[in-house]
Amino acid sequence: MRDVRKSRIALALLAAAIIVLGLLGQQVFNAATEPGPATTEQRVLVAPGSSLRTVLGQLAAHGLLRDPRLFEFYLRCCHRDPATAAPGIQVGIKAGSYRFEPGLPPLAILSQLQQGKVVLEQLTIVEGWSFAQMRAAIATHPDVAQTLNSRSDKDVMAAMGSPQLWPEGRFAPDTYRFAAGTPDEQIYRLAFDAQRHNLDEAWQNRQPDLPLANADQALTLASIVEKETGLASERARVAGVFINRLRKGMRLQSDPTVIYGIRGYDGDIRNRDLTTDNPYNSYTRDGLPPTPIALPGKDAIWATLHPERTDAVYFVAIGDGTGGHYFSSTLEEHNKAVRRYLDRLKRTGDAP
Repeated sequence: MRDVRKSRIALALLAAAIIVLGLLGQQVFNAATEPGPATTEQRVLVAPGSSLRTVLGQLAAHGLLRDPRLFEFYLRCCHRDPATAAPGIQVGIKAGSYRFEPGLPPLAILSQLQQGKVVLEQLTIVEGWSFAQMRAAIATHPDVAQTLNSRSDKDVMAAMGSPQLWPEGRFAPDTYRFAAGTPDEQIYRLAFDAQRHNLDEAWQNRQPDLPLANADQALTLASIVEKETGLASERARVAGVFINRLRKGMRLQSDPTVIYGIRGYDGDIRNRDLTTDNPYNSYTRDGLPPTPIALPGKDAIWATLHPERTDAVYFVAIGDGTGGHYFSSTLEEHNKAVRRYLDRLKRTGDAP
């Protein structure tokens, strides 16, 4: 009888253990597969080198996991990694900034972390900006890792593998998307390579017989075109005017080149600025300036190498708020357009 009683007790304990293990197993499984408790979107920044336990703690702190310990237990004992089919967690978690929707199951969160589906930040480099403005935008972006901020422009170009180049104009204006913590050098590299591609493509497909000796001269003229008009419809015509001037041996007489050569420009261009000689003053110097004066966009580069065929050699702002210009083929016609422009400014109270 005693042996029977012992057997019954053992069976009861075994049954109880099975039930407990089953309940525990179900609880562990639920910790990995049930929707998470978060009711709002959560953003989590995973630092490089973070351990699994650290990341799970972060997720729990953001309300994304109910029980990080149970989920970790599941991952170590029951999870089969889809990338390797091996038990446990084999593929590492990738650093970066993540955005998780509310109610996302822990395994779905893990999948994003393993695949590196980070939130992409963005930085816009505006057409016509100077290189100094580009540097300031990169240096002040909160999600860019600064490695070149304290370095000189020449150091930046050395990092691009082109220390002999002046940086102005060599970086493509565009909106660049990147993961938080991306080094600034990588963003410079993206813009530098993009501009080199833009210039090479346009140069290889340029109109024949342009008065430009090489692609560098084309880039310089494109930067002037970029600064002279903000209207896409005018770029090729403005380029045509400057091409005509170069062919005729006329000076470019472009105000933006003068402004670029003025240190501490205060927003007003004066007559003495037009007559004071410096390497960028296209009123006092023949031909093109020694370097670009801004960052030209892809369209400005293409327009410069595919200029509109026109008889115009002059243009002046209309002054009607559209940003448009009046184009003239004779000095007499141009002077009339200038007087109309000045009269319009007087009527609006904006005359210099």
